[in-house]
Amino acid sequence: MHPIHALWCHPRSVSTAFERVMRERGDLAVLHEPFMYHYYSGGRSFPGFEPDPDHPTGYDDIREMIRGRAADGPVFFKDMAYYVLDEIGRDAGFAREMTHAFLVRDPAEAVVSYARVDPEMSREEIGFEAQWRLYVTLCGFGIAPRVILSETLRRAPEATMAAYWEAAGLPPVPEALTWDRTVPEGWESVQAWHRKAITSGRIRAPEPPGKALRALEDLGEPYTGHAAHHRPFYEKLRAVAEEQAGTDGSGQVDRAG
Repeated sequence: MHPIHALWCHPRSVSTAFERVMRERGDLAVLHEPFMYHYYSGGRSFPGFEPDPDHPTGYDDIREMIRGRAADGPVFFKDMAYYVLDEIGRDAGFAREMTHAFLVRDPAEAVVSYARVDPEMSREEIGFEAQWRLYVTLCGFGIAPRVILSETLRRAPEATMAAYWEAAGLPPVPEALTWDRTVPEGWESVQAWHRKAITSGRIRAPEPPGKALRALEDLGEPYTGHAAHHRPFYEKLRAVAEEQAGTDGSGQVDRAG
C-alpha cells in the first residue's frame, strides 16, 4: 500500500486552499472530505450540499475506498475531525496507516466565515473540540501529528507547505502553490462553499487582525458562545504548533497572528 496523508480540519480553516495545493502537485490521488458522507448520511445536511449518489456512506466502506485508492498510488484527503472522531478512536490500525496533520484557524474567523454559509451550524460542527480530542487519540496510538496554523499558511504559504511536505515525506513541488479556476474533481457537490478557493489562484493573505472579532461580536449569540466554547481547544492546538515550530526550526508559527 502507498502512503495515505490525512489533514484533519474544522470548517472554514482554509483547508480547501490547502487541498487545492495538494491537487496541483499532480502526484497524489486527492479525496475531498470522504467521511462527510458518513457523518451526514441520514441526518442533518447543510446548504449547498449535492451528494454524489455513488459515494459510499458507511465508515468501513469509505475506509476501504481510501485503502483501495492507496493500492494504486499515494493518497491525500482532508476531512473534519468530528466526522469520525469516535470511529478513528476504535481503529488504531487504520490510523497508523496514515500520516496526520491538523489545520486550525482562529475561532472568531472560522465562526464568522461559517455563519455566512450555514447559519444553522451546530456547536459540534465548529470542530475544534473534536480536533483536539482526535489529536490526543492519535498521540495515544504513538502517532505524532503536525499542527499547522492557517494564519501562518496564509502569510507564508511557500515555507509552510514546504515544512508540511518534509514532515509527510513528500518531495517539494513549489509550482503547486498557484492554480487555475477549474472546479476540481470531487468539489462538484460542495463548490458553493469554495468559490474563493476556486477563483483565488493562490492562498490569500489573512485579513487585518481584529476584523473577525468585531464581526463575531456583531453576530452575537449563539455564535459568540460557539467560539468561546471552542477557543480553549484551539489554544491547545496552537501551543502544539508553536512547540513544533520551535523544535524543528521551521519558523512555521506566526507569533504575531
